[in-house]
Amino acid sequence: MQWLQSLLVVCSLTAVSGVSAKDIDSKPAPQFTGTDAAVWLNSAPLKIEELRGKVVLLDFWTFDCWNCYRSFPWLESLEDRYQGKGLQVVGIHTPEFAHEKIRANVEEKVKEFNIRHPVMMDNDFGYWNAMRNRYWPAFYLIDKSGNIRAVFIGETHAGDRRARAIEDKLQQLLDE
Repeated sequence: MQWLQSLLVVCSLTAVSGVSAKDIDSKPAPQFTGTDAAVWLNSAPLKIEELRGKVVLLDFWTFDCWNCYRSFPWLESLEDRYQGKGLQVVGIHTPEFAHEKIRANVEEKVKEFNIRHPVMMDNDFGYWNAMRNRYWPAFYLIDKSGNIRAVFIGETHAGDRRARAIEDKLQQLLDE
């Protein structure tokens, strides 16, 4: 319960300040709920344990969310800068509206936004709920051992406070 309280504090502070105020109590990341290939784009179905040894950045988004797609240029630049350095981005597409549940629509947006990382369609909010997420976009950093170490909420742009905070924490986790 302590980790949940810490997560809620961080989420509240992040929503107000735009930057995660502190690390959350480490908690193992839940297993991805999408196990069928039909809900994965750019990848076969992934399992959290397959990503051990990498730092994982989970990006909760939905394609009609302006704040989400305005964050994609920063996210793409982050992936480019950390390519081959131990970072794995995984998108979690959790729809707000019915038309965002249609695979063809998500595929079109993945192509339009040039998203190259794996994307899991979370139409039933299974992973959203497992992570106790409440926001689009939300970025979770998972360490090399599979533990959730930080959460950041909101639209993010290269060089802004949130991007710098995420990148500082990311580098710290890569260095561990």
